[in-house]
Amino acid sequence: MIRFIFILFVLVLPTGAFAQIKNLIKEEASKQTAYALELCKYLHENPELSFQEFETSVRMASELKEIGFEVTEKFAGNSVVGIYKNGEGPTVFLRTDMDALPVKENTGLPFASKKMADLDGNQVSVMHACGHDIHMSTWTGTLRTLVALKDEWKGTLMVIAQQAEEYSGGAGQAIDAGLFSKFPVPDYALAYHINPELETGQIGLRGGPVFAGVKTVEITVYGKGGHGAYPQKCIDPIVISSRIVNDLQTIVSRELSPTEPAVVTVGSIHGGTRPNIIPDEVKMELTLRYFSDETIAKVIASIKRISANAARVAGVPEDKLPLVYVLPSETPPVLNDEALSTKVSKFATEIIGQENIIETQPEMVGEDFGKYGRTEEDIPICLIWLGSTSPEEMQRLKAEGKAPYPLHSPQLNPDYENTIKTGIEVMSGNVIGLMNK
Repeated sequence: MIRFIFILFVLVLPTGAFAQIKNLIKEEASKQTAYALELCKYLHENPELSFQEFETSVRMASELKEIGFEVTEKFAGNSVVGIYKNGEGPTVFLRTDMDALPVKENTGLPFASKKMADLDGNQVSVMHACGHDIHMSTWTGTLRTLVALKDEWKGTLMVIAQQAEEYSGGAGQAIDAGLFSKFPVPDYALAYHINPELETGQIGLRGGPVFAGVKTVEITVYGKGGHGAYPQKCIDPIVISSRIVNDLQTIVSRELSPTEPAVVTVGSIHGGTRPNIIPDEVKMELTLRYFSDETIAKVIASIKRISANAARVAGVPEDKLPLVYVLPSETPPVLNDEALSTKVSKFATEIIGQENIIETQPEMVGEDFGKYGRTEEDIPICLIWLGSTSPEEMQRLKAEGKAPYPLHSPQLNPDYENTIKTGIEVMSGNVIGLMNK
């Protein structure tokens, strides 16, 4: 009986203490939302492409300096790292991404994106069509809230405004440049991504797989070219490639367990120049999506086997079998730490209520935040979906049998203010909760 009472005490006390801080968080987050919203409009109107976030990084550094962070600019390119020490305690890492997409905006917003000059001086259409403007402004509002409430927590904030998430290069470059050796090793790493399929006021959360790993594979199929009128004198790589494409579809459906999600998509195939010429080779490009290292190893082995045997059937000699090249760059899966996700759910429940914590399903899109959880430091990570469509808009769309505009759409138009407000409240609560253990 004594043991039972002790356990109950340990579980209940932190929740009660956190509940007392909740009102402070909501009040301060409400104050910071107006500032963050204006920042978001500015960032949306002035987007920059991956690896070209020159002015955006300057603005993010300025925001950090203004509230007292130690700032390192141009870290591994355009990324900005900030450190805020507030006594002894855990180190919590918060990431935001900065880059926009080469998309021509079609929203009609008064702060719609402007064109920018690319590295060659050409004016190109650019848009924050993946919500990075909201990510940056929510990140900034959260940090301003946490600094204002610094008496309520102890520890170190380590933050990064990261370049080139869309190219899946920014996280890896920061890690390779010594992010976790030149700065404190975080105890926890957190990030947001907006989700138009969730309403504002909600977050999407799950432990385990959230985003898929991504690999790119190139296959070069060799044959024996010649005149299209004499196929018997040739070995047609187009026919071999067609066989490979069809057989690749059996990897997921027949070689993997139904409980092992994976995607094998041939997105590009090029061969030949004229209708009456059988070419010497065909090139294909594939994207692979996966959640476990074991699964992707099986998929790649199957691709190599299928490609080689399709060529052998056609009479291709052993020294001319297809070349299967797995590009070295990859985006690993985002695997939320189960224990950290449970804590985040607990803190978020205090802020927005259990009914607004939506258990989401894994998605096959990629996100390079997962790289922060795959270093030798073994840092627990948690990526949180942030609902971005207003309840009223969601209700209207459902009544019309429609869905919200998806990420990367030129018409993406989130409910900016309420998305940012919820993001600031929940992430501030997460950090304060983690800092106070």
